[in-house]
Amino acid sequence: MKSPLSLEPLFHVGPAGITEPVVVSWAVIALLGLGSTLATRRLSVIPSKGQTLLELVVSTVDSQIRETMQADPAPFRALIGSIFLFTLVSNWSSLIPGIEPATAHIETDAAMALIVFVATIAWGVRTRGLRGYLATYAEPTWVMIPLNIVEQFTRTFSLIVRLFGNVMSGVFIIGIILTLAGLLVPIPLMALDLLTGAVQAYIFAVLATVFIGAAVGERHKPVAPSEKEP
Repeated sequence: MKSPLSLEPLFHVGPAGITEPVVVSWAVIALLGLGSTLATRRLSVIPSKGQTLLELVVSTVDSQIRETMQADPAPFRALIGSIFLFTLVSNWSSLIPGIEPATAHIETDAAMALIVFVATIAWGVRTRGLRGYLATYAEPTWVMIPLNIVEQFTRTFSLIVRLFGNVMSGVFIIGIILTLAGLLVPIPLMALDLLTGAVQAYIFAVLATVFIGAAVGERHKPVAPSEKEP
Protein backbone atom coordinates (compact mmCIF):
# COMPACT_ATOMS: atom_id res chain seq x y z
CA MET A 1 0.00 0.00 0.00
CA LYS A 2 1.24 3.46 -0.89
CA SER A 3 2.32 5.78 1.87
CA PRO A 4 -0.18 8.63 2.40
CA LEU A 5 2.81 10.94 2.73
CA SER A 6 4.21 10.04 -0.70
CA LEU A 7 2.00 10.90 -3.67
CA GLU A 8 2.63 10.78 -7.39
CA PRO A 9 0.52 13.01 -9.67
CA LEU A 10 -2.04 11.17 -11.78
CA PHE A 11 -1.87 13.91 -14.39
CA HIS A 12 -0.96 17.57 -14.72
CA VAL A 13 -3.00 20.68 -15.35
CA GLY A 14 -0.39 23.10 -16.55
CA PRO A 15 2.40 23.08 -13.96
CA ALA A 16 0.12 21.72 -11.22
CA GLY A 17 0.24 18.00 -10.50
CA ILE A 18 -3.19 16.50 -9.73
CA THR A 19 -2.95 13.67 -7.18
CA GLU A 20 -5.45 10.99 -6.24
CA PRO A 21 -6.75 12.81 -3.11
CA VAL A 22 -7.56 15.84 -5.27
CA VAL A 23 -9.49 13.70 -7.76
CA VAL A 24 -11.37 11.94 -4.95
CA SER A 25 -12.15 15.33 -3.37
CA TRP A 26 -13.50 16.59 -6.69
CA ALA A 27 -15.65 13.48 -7.00
CA VAL A 28 -17.05 13.93 -3.48
CA ILE A 29 -17.81 17.60 -4.15
CA ALA A 30 -19.52 16.71 -7.44
CA LEU A 31 -21.54 13.96 -5.74
CA LEU A 32 -22.68 16.28 -2.95
CA GLY A 33 -23.49 19.04 -5.42
CA LEU A 34 -25.51 16.70 -7.62
CA GLY A 35 -27.30 15.20 -4.63
CA SER A 36 -28.28 18.59 -3.21
CA THR A 37 -29.45 19.77 -6.63
CA LEU A 38 -31.66 16.74 -7.13
CA ALA A 39 -33.04 17.00 -3.58
CA THR A 40 -33.89 20.71 -3.85
CA ARG A 41 -35.11 21.11 -7.42
CA ARG A 42 -38.71 20.21 -6.52
CA LEU A 43 -39.30 21.22 -2.94
CA SER A 44 -42.86 20.75 -1.73
CA VAL A 45 -44.98 20.82 1.39
CA ILE A 46 -45.22 17.04 1.18
CA PRO A 47 -41.53 16.15 0.95
CA SER A 48 -40.07 13.39 -1.15
CA LYS A 49 -37.59 10.92 0.31
CA GLY A 50 -34.68 13.02 -0.91
CA GLN A 51 -36.16 16.20 0.52
CA THR A 52 -36.89 14.47 3.82
CA LEU A 53 -33.29 13.30 4.08
CA LEU A 54 -32.02 16.78 3.24
CA GLU A 55 -34.30 18.40 5.82
CA LEU A 56 -33.12 15.91 8.43
CA VAL A 57 -29.47 16.79 7.72
CA VAL A 58 -30.16 20.54 7.84
CA SER A 59 -32.19 20.33 11.05
CA THR A 60 -29.50 18.19 12.70
CA VAL A 61 -26.75 20.63 11.72
CA ASP A 62 -28.87 23.57 12.91
CA SER A 63 -29.55 21.88 16.23
CA GLN A 64 -25.88 21.17 16.81
CA ILE A 65 -24.86 24.74 15.96
CA ARG A 66 -27.57 26.19 18.18
CA GLU A 67 -26.62 23.97 21.13
CA THR A 68 -22.88 24.58 20.72
CA MET A 69 -22.80 28.28 19.92
CA GLN A 70 -26.07 29.44 21.49
CA ALA A 71 -26.62 31.46 18.32
CA ASP A 72 -28.83 31.60 15.27
CA PRO A 73 -27.49 28.75 13.09
CA ALA A 74 -28.37 30.32 9.72
CA PRO A 75 -25.09 32.25 9.15
CA PHE A 76 -22.98 29.20 9.97
CA ARG A 77 -25.09 26.44 8.40
CA ALA A 78 -23.43 26.37 4.98
CA LEU A 79 -19.87 26.18 6.31
CA ILE A 80 -20.43 23.68 9.12
CA GLY A 81 -22.82 21.55 7.06
CA SER A 82 -20.42 21.44 4.12
CA ILE A 83 -17.51 20.48 6.37
CA PHE A 84 -19.51 17.67 7.95
CA LEU A 85 -20.89 16.24 4.71
CA PHE A 86 -17.59 16.44 2.85
CA THR A 87 -15.72 14.76 5.69
CA LEU A 88 -18.40 12.08 6.09
CA VAL A 89 -18.60 11.14 2.42
CA SER A 90 -14.82 11.28 2.06
CA ASN A 91 -14.37 8.96 5.03
CA TRP A 92 -16.94 6.50 3.71
CA SER A 93 -15.38 6.47 0.23
CA SER A 94 -12.81 4.04 1.68
CA LEU A 95 -15.46 1.31 1.34
CA ILE A 96 -15.25 1.55 -2.46
CA PRO A 97 -12.65 -0.94 -3.70
CA GLY A 98 -9.52 0.76 -4.98
CA ILE A 99 -10.40 4.16 -3.49
CA GLU A 100 -8.41 5.77 -0.72
CA PRO A 101 -10.38 8.51 1.06
CA ALA A 102 -9.03 12.00 0.58
CA THR A 103 -9.15 12.47 4.36
CA ALA A 104 -6.53 9.72 4.74
CA HIS A 105 -4.03 12.14 3.22
CA ILE A 106 -2.69 14.95 5.32
CA GLU A 107 -2.90 17.52 2.52
CA THR A 108 -6.71 17.31 2.47
CA ASP A 109 -6.98 17.49 6.24
CA ALA A 110 -4.61 20.46 6.32
CA ALA A 111 -6.71 22.28 3.72
CA MET A 112 -9.89 21.70 5.72
CA ALA A 113 -8.24 22.80 8.96
CA LEU A 114 -6.99 25.93 7.17
CA ILE A 115 -10.56 26.72 6.13
CA VAL A 116 -11.65 26.46 9.77
CA PHE A 117 -8.67 28.60 10.84
CA VAL A 118 -9.52 31.38 8.37
CA ALA A 119 -13.25 31.16 9.10
CA THR A 120 -12.60 31.47 12.83
CA ILE A 121 -10.64 34.69 12.37
CA ALA A 122 -13.06 36.05 9.76
CA TRP A 123 -16.13 35.49 11.93
CA GLY A 124 -14.35 36.87 14.97
CA VAL A 125 -13.40 40.09 13.17
CA ARG A 126 -16.82 40.36 11.56
CA THR A 127 -18.76 40.14 14.82
CA ARG A 128 -16.37 41.84 17.26
CA GLY A 129 -14.50 44.20 14.98
CA LEU A 130 -10.74 43.99 14.43
CA ARG A 131 -9.83 45.65 17.71
CA GLY A 132 -12.37 43.61 19.67
CA TYR A 133 -11.16 40.35 18.16
CA LEU A 134 -7.50 41.12 18.82
CA ALA A 135 -8.45 41.99 22.40
CA THR A 136 -9.58 38.39 22.94
CA TYR A 137 -5.96 37.30 22.78
CA ALA A 138 -5.34 39.34 25.94
CA GLU A 139 -8.03 37.50 27.92
CA PRO A 140 -8.06 37.00 30.84
CA THR A 141 -4.84 39.07 31.08
CA TRP A 142 -2.25 40.44 28.64
CA VAL A 143 0.26 37.90 29.96
CA MET A 144 -1.75 35.24 28.09
CA ILE A 145 -1.22 36.83 24.66
CA PRO A 146 1.64 34.50 23.57
CA LEU A 147 -0.19 31.40 24.84
CA ASN A 148 -3.47 32.41 23.17
CA ILE A 149 -1.68 32.96 19.86
CA VAL A 150 0.04 29.57 20.11
CA GLU A 151 -3.30 27.96 20.99
CA GLN A 152 -4.82 29.33 17.78
CA PHE A 153 -2.28 27.35 15.77
CA THR A 154 -2.04 24.24 17.94
CA ARG A 155 -5.77 23.56 17.89
CA THR A 156 -5.71 23.87 14.09
CA PHE A 157 -2.85 21.38 14.02
CA SER A 158 -4.83 19.06 16.31
CA LEU A 159 -7.69 19.05 13.78
CA ILE A 160 -5.28 17.86 11.09
CA VAL A 161 -3.62 15.17 13.18
CA ARG A 162 -6.85 13.80 14.67
CA LEU A 163 -8.66 13.32 11.37
CA PHE A 164 -5.59 12.15 9.45
CA GLY A 165 -4.52 9.63 12.09
CA ASN A 166 -7.92 8.03 12.57
CA VAL A 167 -8.88 7.75 8.91
CA MET A 168 -5.44 6.65 7.74
CA SER A 169 -5.18 3.96 10.41
CA GLY A 170 -8.57 2.56 9.43
CA VAL A 171 -7.58 2.36 5.78
CA PHE A 172 -4.29 0.64 6.63
CA ILE A 173 -5.84 -1.93 8.95
CA ILE A 174 -8.57 -2.92 6.48
CA GLY A 175 -6.03 -3.05 3.64
CA ILE A 176 -3.69 -5.32 5.59
CA ILE A 177 -6.48 -7.68 6.65
CA LEU A 178 -7.84 -7.82 3.09
CA THR A 179 -4.37 -8.84 1.92
CA LEU A 180 -3.98 -11.54 4.56
CA ALA A 181 -7.50 -12.88 5.03
CA GLY A 182 -9.43 -12.29 1.84
CA LEU A 183 -12.74 -10.48 1.31
CA LEU A 184 -15.21 -11.85 3.88
CA VAL A 185 -13.23 -11.54 7.12
CA PRO A 186 -12.82 -7.72 7.02
CA ILE A 187 -16.60 -7.07 6.61
CA PRO A 188 -17.14 -6.40 10.35
CA LEU A 189 -14.19 -4.02 10.27
CA MET A 190 -15.73 -2.23 7.31
CA ALA A 191 -18.91 -1.74 9.34
CA LEU A 192 -16.77 -0.36 12.15
CA ASP A 193 -15.06 1.89 9.61
CA LEU A 194 -18.46 3.32 8.68
CA LEU A 195 -19.10 4.20 12.31
CA THR A 196 -15.61 5.60 12.80
CA GLY A 197 -15.93 7.72 9.66
CA ALA A 198 -19.22 9.18 10.88
CA VAL A 199 -17.81 9.88 14.35
CA GLN A 200 -14.71 11.58 12.94
CA ALA A 201 -16.82 13.75 10.63
CA TYR A 202 -19.03 14.71 13.58
CA ILE A 203 -16.05 15.55 15.80
CA PHE A 204 -14.36 17.64 13.12
CA ALA A 205 -17.55 19.62 12.46
CA VAL A 206 -18.27 20.11 16.16
CA LEU A 207 -14.73 21.31 16.86
CA ALA A 208 -15.01 23.74 13.96
CA THR A 209 -18.26 25.01 15.49
CA VAL A 210 -16.65 25.37 18.91
CA PHE A 211 -13.67 27.31 17.52
CA ILE A 212 -15.87 29.68 15.51
CA GLY A 213 -18.25 30.06 18.46
CA ALA A 214 -15.36 31.01 20.73
CA ALA A 215 -14.20 33.65 18.23
CA VAL A 216 -17.72 35.03 17.81
CA GLY A 217 -18.30 35.16 21.56
CA GLU A 218 -21.16 36.89 23.29
CA ARG A 219 -21.74 39.48 20.60
CA HIS A 220 -23.55 37.02 18.39
CA LYS A 221 -26.63 36.25 20.44
CA PRO A 222 -29.38 33.81 19.49
CA VAL A 223 -32.34 35.30 17.68
CA ALA A 224 -35.11 36.00 20.16
CA PRO A 225 -38.60 34.68 19.26
CA SER A 226 -39.89 38.26 19.06
CA GLU A 227 -37.22 39.12 16.48
CA LYS A 228 -38.04 36.27 14.12
CA GLU A 229 -40.22 36.84 11.10
CA PRO A 230 -43.81 35.68 11.56
